Amino acid sequence: MMNTLRFIPHNAHTVQVGERRVLFHIPTTGLFDLDEVGAAVFDLFQERGELGEHDIRERFEGRYTPAAVVDAVQDLIDLRIVGPDAKGPINPVPPKIKDYPLSTIVLNVNTGCNLGCTYCYKEDLTTPAQGAKMDFETARKSVDLLLREGAARERINIVFFGGEPLTNLPLIKQVVDYAEQRCAVLGKSADFSLTTNATLLTEDNVDYLNAHRFGISVSIDGPRAMHDRHRLTVGGKGTYDLVSRKTRMLLERYNARPVGARVTITAGNIDVVSIHQHLIDEIGFFEVGYAPVTANSMDLFNLKGLELKQFFDNLKTLGQTYVEAALEGRNTGFSNLHQLLSDLHQGNRKTLPCGAGVGLLAVDNNGELNLCHRFTGSDLPTYGNVDDGIDKPNLGAFLEAAADRSGTGCETCRIRNLCAGGCYHESYAHYTDPLHPTYQYCDLMRDWVDFGIQAYRRILDRNPAFFAQHITPRSASHETFTVS
Repeated sequence: MMNTLRFIPHNAHTVQVGERRVLFHIPTTGLFDLDEVGAAVFDLFQERGELGEHDIRERFEGRYTPAAVVDAVQDLIDLRIVGPDAKGPINPVPPKIKDYPLSTIVLNVNTGCNLGCTYCYKEDLTTPAQGAKMDFETARKSVDLLLREGAARERINIVFFGGEPLTNLPLIKQVVDYAEQRCAVLGKSADFSLTTNATLLTEDNVDYLNAHRFGISVSIDGPRAMHDRHRLTVGGKGTYDLVSRKTRMLLERYNARPVGARVTITAGNIDVVSIHQHLIDEIGFFEVGYAPVTANSMDLFNLKGLELKQFFDNLKTLGQTYVEAALEGRNTGFSNLHQLLSDLHQGNRKTLPCGAGVGLLAVDNNGELNLCHRFTGSDLPTYGNVDDGIDKPNLGAFLEAAADRSGTGCETCRIRNLCAGGCYHESYAHYTDPLHPTYQYCDLMRDWVDFGIQAYRRILDRNPAFFAQHITPRSASHETFTVS
């Protein structure tokens, strides 16, 4: 006699893909096709919440064979979608974090920037004349810290950030020389990357970046009218003409690695379809990522309400184009969807929203260790410095608190293992608490993941080779870190 079984709603979600029902197994982020019997059994548990053997026999006797029904029930038990107790632990006990196997250090090489973008979040940003530049001694100690804490890693990643990092190119060159020399001795390799506004690019420094295989991301917001709304010189003039000219020169000369664009989406500037077409087809970027502003201290930049929903709708429109191209074996360079498909394809499961504090730390010009590059200059406590090392007790306490979702909306959320609460800095800016979940667009993110599941299954069904061509090679190669 079968014991009473209860439905565990926080472990399962289904998505309709054409005529197919796809089961999203929330604890593992795995995807499973439901056949007719499996879908019917799942729906009955979801409808009733609690079932005994009599209930199941009454519903399905004469419709399906007993063996098929038993197999379907057992599959749900094995996945812990049904069980004798629906009140058991929802998520694993948060891990005790003792090791910090750094792979990436972000060097804030200059707080000065030659632009005056109106929406900039950097709290330590200054003009070039007032910029606080990092010195080589601090940078050298940062690299040594990375090599020490990431001793088990074969490859380390060094990211140069600002302000505008190219305003301190001499330091960047010193760091590259030092890191390459140290890695040669230790039998490791070093990966370098930077995010730039492109205005200071020259043929000579592009050739230098090319020779050292930098991962490069350019901050650009679209065609002239869109870009020049906010990406201005310190004197208030638009920068599109200069940025587009310099970027075209970069793309003509640079061949070491694909170059991506990073677009900041602000209120009134949400036409990502037009932006994408311009940046991919007219400028020539390999990929473009879109970051919506929702927690800026100046409310006029923030997307909210209907406009935020329309932005996500526009992302889905761009995503449809991505899927249609993928069915033909082409990658349109829409990195937001590409990353989601990578997570689904590889079964990625997040305990923390990102690698900040575990795989990545950011160093400010004073040598203090920040959770990530977004927090340099903020009021958030730092977690050690390049002289004394990582403050592991305090950093561990922070990360353990971040991994503990109990009592939050994340605890039972169906995308909890893909989102994990959202960006620490966005929470800090919006709620003054880096551990506060980013509730302002949870529903939209859940809908976006559903769209991603639909896109993933459509591509997997009709052109599975796309993942071998465009997803797996990228993840198997060395990582590129271009922060924004």
